[in-house]
Parts: sequence; structure tokens; C-alpha cells
Amino acid sequence: MRNLFILVLTLLMTSCSLLPPDSQDIAAKKEMIDAYDGMTAEAIFASGCFWCTESDFEKMNGVVTAISGFAGGEELDPSYKQVSAGTTGHREAVLVTYDPSVITYKELVDHFWMTFDPTDDGGSFVDRGFQYTSAVFYGNAEEQKIAEASKTAFAATGKFDKAIVTPILPVTSFFPAEDYHQDYYKENPIRYRYYRSGSGRDDFLKERWGA
Repeated sequence: MRNLFILVLTLLMTSCSLLPPDSQDIAAKKEMIDAYDGMTAEAIFASGCFWCTESDFEKMNGVVTAISGFAGGEELDPSYKQVSAGTTGHREAVLVTYDPSVITYKELVDHFWMTFDPTDDGGSFVDRGFQYTSAVFYGNAEEQKIAEASKTAFAATGKFDKAIVTPILPVTSFFPAEDYHQDYYKENPIRYRYYRSGSGRDDFLKERWGA
């Protein structure tokens, strides 16, 4: 569904290239992590479009960087084409590297619930299919406990019309997406804003949480 949406945008915005010429690739992001002067930890989240998930987390104080990719499936090192076709069992996801002395895992999870619709079990906004469904992937028992408690707390806010269906799952795999998907919101800001606005994500969030 998103591919069709982007195709329409491409026809409307012929002055823009579909693929960013100078995206911050995986190697550059890993160099940023290696050069970081402080302790880091990792967390994996899926909330539909990984461009949006990456953008929402990278704007948080204490997040070093975020890498868009695929989580949870059995296919080794799948391509975006394979995952978007829904044949690999992966979800679009983001690997968040953060400084736990600046921001906690709980704060990341609490933020996560406010960035998408956790009551949608068929996809995320205009993107339909299992590959666009949401999940929190925990790396240990403590993270699982924190994520489950956060989910319960947000369900009790009354902000959602239906039950929160986002699962809390153990980390089994994560594979980075192709370089051109990294920092898409920075490299293609106009197309990204059109996509995000047109998808209905921002309207939903504003209705639930305000400006």
C-alpha cells in the first residue's frame, strides 16, 4: 500500500529523486555509535513505517541513533522487497541505540505508545499486512517486565477506543534495511512529510494526545 502511495507522490513531485543520493548509511551510523563517548544500550521497536519510527526516536534526547530494518522473521538478511511483500515473517522495525544514563528503557517504551495506533492488528495506517504491524522486542526479563507494565499503564489511560494489541516479544533477529531507507525523513523531508501526513498517522496522534 505504501509503495502505491509513494508512486503517486513521485508522479506529483517529479523534481525529487525516489532514492536519496547521500543518505546516512549503515556504516556511518555504526561509526557514530562507536565514536559515542558514553555507555550505550539497544532496544527494538516496530510501529509500521520504519521511516516514521526512526524519526520519532531519533528526536529524543539520549538516543544516539536509530537504524531502520526488519525484525522477528526467519529469513536471513531479507531485502525490503521481500519483507514488503509479506513473505518473510519480519516486521519493519527500528534498532534504537541510546544512552541509559540520559534516557531509560521505560521512557523509550512509554514514548513508543504515543507514536502510532497500538490497537491496529492488521498493519499501521495506510500500510497493511503483518510486516507493518507493531511490536516491542525485549532483550531480557527486566525489559519484558518494563514493557508489559508500560503497556498496561497506557491501556488504562482511556485514550484508545479498542484494546491494545501490540505484542511484547523476545528479540530473535534484526537485519538493517538498505542504505537508502536510513534517515529517510532527513534526506527526503518533503516526500516524508507528505507520506506521514497522508497516511493518517499524525491526525490520529493529535486526536489522542494533542499537539
